[in-house]
Amino acid sequence: MSSTVEVVVGRIGKPHGVRGEVTVEVRTDEPERHFVVGATLSAQPPRGSASGLTSLELQAVRWHGTTLLVRFAELGDRTAAEAARNTLLVVDVPADREPEDPEEFYDHQLVGLAVVDLDGQPIGEVTGVAHGAQDLLEIRATDGRETLVPFVSALVPEVDVRAGRLVVADRPGLVARFEED
Repeated sequence: MSSTVEVVVGRIGKPHGVRGEVTVEVRTDEPERHFVVGATLSAQPPRGSASGLTSLELQAVRWHGTTLLVRFAELGDRTAAEAARNTLLVVDVPADREPEDPEEFYDHQLVGLAVVDLDGQPIGEVTGVAHGAQDLLEIRATDGRETLVPFVSALVPEVDVRAGRLVVADRPGLVARFEED
């Protein structure tokens, strides 16, 4: 039996209307696979949230332009929808499955990768991925400091999961320390 890993497929946004419908920030290239009426998604409320949600059952799913609108059984009104804001929506996928888009990565594929600069010099290791308005790589620099690097192509031009490394176009103070003259 193959093992599974948790993959974030969305984040609950603001309420839409008064009946508990919410916007969802989609974090998957396959929303039609995960956002299906009757499906149950694991829920991870943000730190400090009073929400006790651990799972959410999809009752209705529709697109409003480019925005995904979802109604969950557990969110019956606007107050409940507001309390669920910023909750991550998670599914289990086989650990050996890769995203269809070669420019997309699951968190578990990134954690543990060696981080090198543009010259190939080691500068750290990926220890996690923080999801928010912008995804951030959590990196432990070679000197032990923890740092965050925006996961954008201008700063992370190359990710090679098979080789076990990613390249960061490091800027002074981003990962490596400033060198003083």
